[in-house]
Amino acid sequence: MRITPAVTNILNNYESDNPGVKTNLARMLMHGALGGTGRLMILPIDQGFEHGPARCFAGNPDAYDPFFHYQMAVDGEFSAYAAPLGMLEAGAATFAGGVPTILKMNSSNSLMNKDLPGDQAITASISDALRLGCSAIGFTIYPGSDASLDMFEEVSALTAEAKSCGLAVVIWSYPRGSVSKAGEKAIDVVAYGAHMACLLGAHIIKVKLPTDYFELAEAKTQYITHHVPITTLTDRVRHVVQCCFNGRRIVVFSGDEVKDTNGVLDEVRAIHAGGGNGSIIGRNCFKRPRPEAMNMIQDIIEIYKG
Repeated sequence: MRITPAVTNILNNYESDNPGVKTNLARMLMHGALGGTGRLMILPIDQGFEHGPARCFAGNPDAYDPFFHYQMAVDGEFSAYAAPLGMLEAGAATFAGGVPTILKMNSSNSLMNKDLPGDQAITASISDALRLGCSAIGFTIYPGSDASLDMFEEVSALTAEAKSCGLAVVIWSYPRGSVSKAGEKAIDVVAYGAHMACLLGAHIIKVKLPTDYFELAEAKTQYITHHVPITTLTDRVRHVVQCCFNGRRIVVFSGDEVKDTNGVLDEVRAIHAGGGNGSIIGRNCFKRPRPEAMNMIQDIIEIYKG
């Protein structure tokens, strides 16, 4: 498939990257139902590590099987499929070439002492990503956590190695720790976290959809003084994209907690209208019965196609 002008324009924003990285970015941007549009739809299945299998899959037992998620990514014509090492290894041969993959390289778990600072362990290597034929690595950072500086150093080292091997880098930027629960989705905090991910060298930034709440008094003053529009979700998406080098980096938004179909589609409409590059949506897919999930995925595709 010939690279489209929309994808070429995106690739041109990554001026320091080698042909290998740009090829892998193009693989994702040209794959699936949104291929060539400049939009992405990524299926992430890392929640079992974070929350436990029963919390994630008991409501839809088919989802205990790694093949279920691979097949959904293929049949749903997703741009890419992201998962931890074991999940990708379980179907790597069967689904080889079926969908670009992203190796999620760090994880935590919900059994840990809640008083410890938010942190994640590195659970895979760049050689694993190359062995599995991945297009990119994924890494979570927790801006605001007491462990965040260590996480920044970890992702910096992995990013340098990944880029040298021609792999793209996706950073999940989820503020937590010193910020309040409401502050984790505050517009000023989400935008700040997204900008940090850009500064750390991410090609693709994943953040949660922000609310109109302000966490930081100093930032609130600037937003009000300079009349930064944040009233609607579309406004807030547009601002997060602005904070990612004025749209020179790919920004995708999390589907977050499970919600009704109309709620998911309303969020997608706001992402589309605000200039976001797409959705990275897991629980709202695999926690639904497959026919319902596939219908919703098709609706999401149609919205992003305009």
